[in-house]
Amino acid sequence: MIYRSFNGRELPRPSSMLSHRFWLLGAFVSLARAVPTAIAPNYWFSFGDSYTQTGFDPTGVLPTVDNPLGNPAYPGWTATGGANWVDQATTVSNHSLVLTYNYAYGGATINATLVAPYESTVLSLGDQVDQFLAQPDVGSGDKIWTSDNSLFSVWIGINDLGNSYYESGDRDAFNDVLLDNYFELVEKLYNTGARNFLFLNVPPTDRSPLMLAYDASVQALLKACITDFNTKLAQRASDLATSHSGVKTWVYDANSAFNKVLDDPTAFGFSDATSYGGATDFWGNNLHPVSAAQVIFGDEVGNTTLADTVW
Repeated sequence: MIYRSFNGRELPRPSSMLSHRFWLLGAFVSLARAVPTAIAPNYWFSFGDSYTQTGFDPTGVLPTVDNPLGNPAYPGWTATGGANWVDQATTVSNHSLVLTYNYAYGGATINATLVAPYESTVLSLGDQVDQFLAQPDVGSGDKIWTSDNSLFSVWIGINDLGNSYYESGDRDAFNDVLLDNYFELVEKLYNTGARNFLFLNVPPTDRSPLMLAYDASVQALLKACITDFNTKLAQRASDLATSHSGVKTWVYDANSAFNKVLDDPTAFGFSDATSYGGATDFWGNNLHPVSAAQVIFGDEVGNTTLADTVW
């Protein structure tokens, strides 16, 4: 049997799925809510991969009261073709006026030197943080945000694990290397004044349609790697809060949230847990959930995980 990694590279050992760039342009719609301009905004700086991307360009139109996600027009260029969790949490499931700068980039890994993305032009988490740090009035100069009114979120790891779990060597030890790099970047954000951090763990991509094309032993390899990564991520988030003055952390358990829906899809309005591309399927393609699923997760982030915050 020939296996493939998330990069699409043929391998002599178990790998995962073909990588595709799912930059589907959703229908542009205007925001339904009118927000009084007198309200002081809070800020959200988001980093990640295709599960988070909206196609934001920091050199383009920036977020405003009337356009809280800036460019491109809502819901942006998402992997779902419609609103994703960031869209939902920014415009609906929040507790204040939130202006979101979403640096996430489809296909991203934490560090392209450690795990190569599907093509060299992809902005890694490190590249995204550098974009933020270089942006006038946001990451440099006189900032428009404060430590109290800003949230920094990271959802990364899907491509790191999908493009490496089949490799030889101690995969648990490699997760430590990945997380060391991850939290070095978090430290950079902390040094700019970031104090509120939201981390999202890796969802069960072992249950995605492309992984289901392989036998159970292959799926189990990825699942074990995800479990180890997520356990360590939760501990790192906790350690960050205890070791850094003024830091608060929240962890959204995306893995459990996905499993809850996949275990009982009809209860959430989906036809089943394995089909993709249909009007009532959970999966919009062989790796990404549909907009309706992303909206569920965005609502949980905003109204449950961040329930007692201003975001």
